[in-house]
Amino acid sequence: MYIGCHLSTSNGFESMGKDALSIGANVFQFFTRNPRGSKAKDIDITDVEKLIKIGEENGFGKLLAHAPYTLNPASDKIRTREFAKLVMEDDLNRMEYLPNNLYNFHPGSHVGQGVETGIDYIIDLLNHVIKPHHTTTILLETMAGKGTEIGRSFEELRWILDGVRLSNKMGVCLDTCHIYDGGYDIVNDLDGVLGEFDRIIGLDRLYAIHLNDSKNPLGSKKDRHEKIGDGNIGLEGILNVVRHPKLRHLPFYLETPNELEGYGKEIEMIKSKLA
Repeated sequence: MYIGCHLSTSNGFESMGKDALSIGANVFQFFTRNPRGSKAKDIDITDVEKLIKIGEENGFGKLLAHAPYTLNPASDKIRTREFAKLVMEDDLNRMEYLPNNLYNFHPGSHVGQGVETGIDYIIDLLNHVIKPHHTTTILLETMAGKGTEIGRSFEELRWILDGVRLSNKMGVCLDTCHIYDGGYDIVNDLDGVLGEFDRIIGLDRLYAIHLNDSKNPLGSKKDRHEKIGDGNIGLEGILNVVRHPKLRHLPFYLETPNELEGYGKEIEMIKSKLA
């Protein structure tokens, strides 16, 4: 199986690869730049090449880059939407140094304009930034639905996918905490939820799983991650996701409230329960 966590880019790409190995991970997620800002470090090609070598030698799965939280392509402000375009365009160009991997982003919030207007803006951004030469697959993240967030329902995600001209370069990242908080009961009806996903979006468009427990109950629309087994999804609920025959081939990325050591313990626990 491919399982890892979110790692810090502060010490560079090679360091992330070594950190992943140190905790038994064979995939990982990282922010493309400051998650609460816009600044991105210059690309160190030698450092990137060292990570690629580590990945090849240790059978790493797809790496998942995460866009900063500050992006809101569905905003009612032109300047905010243009900022999102510039950042994502730059991110996708930078991702070509790590070809054939994944890039995930939160679709955004319509801030009172309505879902249709917000989705139109998101589609416009994606049609602007995605180019035929890109090797990266861009993923819409399933959201919890807090406030005016877009992407809580599978229908909204499909709406966006259908509007993108280069839709073959698009997919979905399913966040277990988010969809549970959004009202999809993956604890008691995982098969039903996956069946609905397949009918509306298609399981072939599912490329990655954010593996998180939830601090809040089903349908709360709160989006607060918890350590595996300490939340309302529970250990068995998480294990059912990981071992599900329609999901177990996918890469799983932990985003639980942990440091590196804590992630290592969660990875070890999950692997031991599946052995």
